[in-house]
Amino acid sequence: MELARFLHGSPDSRTAGTTIAHGRGYEALSTAFFLGRRRAVFTRLARLSGARPGDRVLDVGCGTGYLTRAVAEAVTGSGSVLGIDPSGDAVAHARRLAAGLANCTFADGIAEDLDAEDGTYDVVVTSLVIHHLPEQVHERAVAEMMRVLRPGGRVLVADFRPPSGRIARHLVGAVTGPAMEHNPVHLLEPLVRRAGFGQVVAGDLPWIRYVQGMKPEHAR
Repeated sequence: MELARFLHGSPDSRTAGTTIAHGRGYEALSTAFFLGRRRAVFTRLARLSGARPGDRVLDVGCGTGYLTRAVAEAVTGSGSVLGIDPSGDAVAHARRLAAGLANCTFADGIAEDLDAEDGTYDVVVTSLVIHHLPEQVHERAVAEMMRVLRPGGRVLVADFRPPSGRIARHLVGAVTGPAMEHNPVHLLEPLVRRAGFGQVVAGDLPWIRYVQGMKPEHAR
């Protein structure tokens, strides 16, 4: 049985994407998957987000909150980070792991319908989420990230980058399922550009493809 089937919960009627059923199990798998490089990768993602002390940040599809906590360190005590996820179990586990971080909070929420006013955040981040959403939802989710950012705010979209070798890719699929084995991360950059973001830059980290962008100053 694919671990993905065990870790994913029952369909949530609010979202077309898949959710995490077992927060503790997801956290353990994620830690093992990065082979000791998880902290370095997510610390780098936090820096690439452009989050600075005092910023207000939203982490969309936060899961167990690993990136949320890394960004909370970047914005220091004067800033704040809210992680949202449709999985109650993941959010509960994220809260336990973030105990003691006063500027790091978590709530229920879905990527394609963010519960926030226009221009609320300085930075929006999302990691390992897009492949959980069906293709027809991708545009809506990134448009929502654009909407809740202030003009001049920054977005960071990061997702799983499958290995280039056929055998390694097949092993990933056997463990995690086809969504990660065949994840078309080359589509992330055009997805962010179509949403209207400027200054778009893409790059790679271990297991990760990331795209940075900025909401134009004149955008509403």
